[in-house]
Amino acid sequence: MNIAILSRNRNLYSTRRLVEAAQQKGHEVQVIDVLRCYMNITSMRPSIHYRGQELNGFDAVIPRIGSSVTFYGTAVVRQFEMMGVYPLNESVAITRSRDKLRSMQLLARKGIGLPVTGYAHNPDDIDDLIKEVGGAPLVIKLLEGTQGIGVVLAETTKAAESVIQAFMGLKANIMVQEFIKESGGADMRCLVIGEKVVAAMKRQGPEGEFRSNLHRGGTASLIRLTPEERSTAVRAAKIMGLNVCGVDILRSNHGPVVMEVNSSPGLEGIEKATEKDIAGMIIDFTARRATETSGRSTRTTTRGKG
Repeated sequence: MNIAILSRNRNLYSTRRLVEAAQQKGHEVQVIDVLRCYMNITSMRPSIHYRGQELNGFDAVIPRIGSSVTFYGTAVVRQFEMMGVYPLNESVAITRSRDKLRSMQLLARKGIGLPVTGYAHNPDDIDDLIKEVGGAPLVIKLLEGTQGIGVVLAETTKAAESVIQAFMGLKANIMVQEFIKESGGADMRCLVIGEKVVAAMKRQGPEGEFRSNLHRGGTASLIRLTPEERSTAVRAAKIMGLNVCGVDILRSNHGPVVMEVNSSPGLEGIEKATEKDIAGMIIDFTARRATETSGRSTRTTTRGKG
């Protein structure tokens, strides 16, 4: 099978592991910088070109698109879809998950446990917004932030008002969430492939830090999930429409709450914490689904001709 991996840096751990796993399983694999792709958008013969060459012959594409290039990256994934290439995660699902506010609304609509979350535009509504999420302490998040950047814990109401006013003054889009104190600065990253949690780790922030991101100095360790936590992670992935994703969950007094669904989860922390071949599982799933999809397309075409 011929697999394309959309990644801007072939030296990243996750990209390297996916390439290694694909090659070990006998697949051909090519790493493609998504920003160097350019497209011919036509109804007759859509195509993608890369460094002067037309890309063709791929059976599947694995998107590893950074949040800063989501718009262009998902356009490239859409073009692969138009060309009949199986996408591990579809473009619409990636776009859906990258919009933090939209993803929260979709999860809430389906009854997934979430921190109480507020969103407002006018500074005059700040006081009421803070009350709506239960008052201070509370967490203020930039909607465009990643890896813990743009996430602030406001310990008091005055601090919350100041931070929200500052963000609003910069025309930044933010949401306000209740602070889950009982989580103790730790969350759980659940790695979902298909409709199964294949691995999970606990991420613990350093002392005095409420953010547990590994990029912010957090540590990872093995953890056993409850059936409810597994079910929550799988349901969240399904609601987003993602075949492979990382679902970040906090343990609260009222059960598991989802913080985020990540369409391009890093593999380094969870592979080392669990000692599982996550990259191999992703490649196996991709190959299997691409083959099944190709078979269905062939049968449909055959019936149509009849």
